[in-house]
Amino acid sequence: MPGDCPIARFSLPNSGSMTRATPTTASAIAAIATAPGRGGVGVVRVSGPDVTPFAMGLLGRLPAPRHATYAPFKASDGTMLDEGVALYFEAPHSFTGENVLELQGHGGPVVLGLILERCIELGARLAEPGEFTRRAYLNGKLDLAQAEAVADLIDAASSEAARSAVRSLSGAFSARIAELVEALTRLRMLVEATLDFPEEEIDFLRDADAFGRLDAIDGRLAAVRAQARQGALLREGLTVVLIGQPNVGKSSLLNQLAGFEAAIVTEIAGTTRDTVREAIQIDGVPLHIIDTAGLRDTQDPVERLGIERTWAAVEKADVALLLVDAAHGLGAQETAILERLPDVARLTVHNKIDVVGEAPRAAGDEIWLSARTGAGVELLRARLLEAAGWQAAGEGAFMARARHLDALTRAAGHLAAARAAAGQLELFAEELRLAQAALSEITGEFTADDLLGEIFSSFCIGK
Repeated sequence: MPGDCPIARFSLPNSGSMTRATPTTASAIAAIATAPGRGGVGVVRVSGPDVTPFAMGLLGRLPAPRHATYAPFKASDGTMLDEGVALYFEAPHSFTGENVLELQGHGGPVVLGLILERCIELGARLAEPGEFTRRAYLNGKLDLAQAEAVADLIDAASSEAARSAVRSLSGAFSARIAELVEALTRLRMLVEATLDFPEEEIDFLRDADAFGRLDAIDGRLAAVRAQARQGALLREGLTVVLIGQPNVGKSSLLNQLAGFEAAIVTEIAGTTRDTVREAIQIDGVPLHIIDTAGLRDTQDPVERLGIERTWAAVEKADVALLLVDAAHGLGAQETAILERLPDVARLTVHNKIDVVGEAPRAAGDEIWLSARTGAGVELLRARLLEAAGWQAAGEGAFMARARHLDALTRAAGHLAAARAAAGQLELFAEELRLAQAALSEITGEFTADDLLGEIFSSFCIGK
């Protein structure tokens, strides 16, 4: 939610690979940069071309750049609103690239509101969600992928996700994209030059190893895509829905995976009438587990509504776990459920092996376990990670979003089309250009304003 996040006080180096039209010269903006509610410290942030009027109006002086200054924060009539620490960051050495004034006072919502009102009174306007980070992007302090990593770091649901977001924020993802764009640029220069000599173009390209260069770019792009998919998994997580007939142990398995009693478990079939959701982690990968109503023919209107919601949850799931009783295995009803499943990864879990005296094991997409005792649950956890496409060596992952994966996929498609059009140099050159343009969208070198608005609107106010 906007505002429900802390502030990170740091300045990023310019990536050096970006093209910016012009730095922003907008008016000053202000916002409370700490989360709503009471706390020991609260921060009001002001950023703009000139923050001197705010410093003079609130503090009576402009603090020395990058020096903490303890002072009272004053109202228009000279009375004290609060007292605390003021920090002045002189442009361009600030997060936004503009002059920034941060007022760190007591973390009560009323006193922070009074300080913010004083900033508005002195000429600032209330910042929009993500506007501080957007100004940092527009002023060349970080590229678009790094800007998105700011929000991803704040929203990280696991330590692995946080580390991946930091890698993106530090420019690791952007650097890999810049390398690909540079390699494509060199290859395009070679191809474009060849177009001026049509009688020698194919031989010239072969002598220059143009197609070998294309293969190398394709291989590097495949590696980046793999790392990005890992990062996207850390960011988005995996939605797993538990389905099956009533009383096969879905709720017990949810509790076993969650590590606590998240769902009510009884011997009465049909106890679960609605979906029960629980977020867990497996090796740092977020999983959203959904327990559902048992699938069976019923005249109970409440249970029928729960069954409808079960199928709705299945439609949105990444993985469906079909639980069956190990005593009888897959029967006609389970087969009917499998036939109705949409195109989604699926695992069949034979539960209650403790009752039939079997040992836990896994074979293909089938797992035998006991949700009551926990035997075999580790096999399930491992298979869930495999189904998600997670690789244990995820340390090289950087945080990625759906738009990044889409751009990488389109770039790979254009490289494939370029290879297919190798005999037609104009088409070959055009596909290389389109691949480069797709990659440039990731860092924001070529990005539509409406996309920028959509990206930054999801950020916190004050960030």
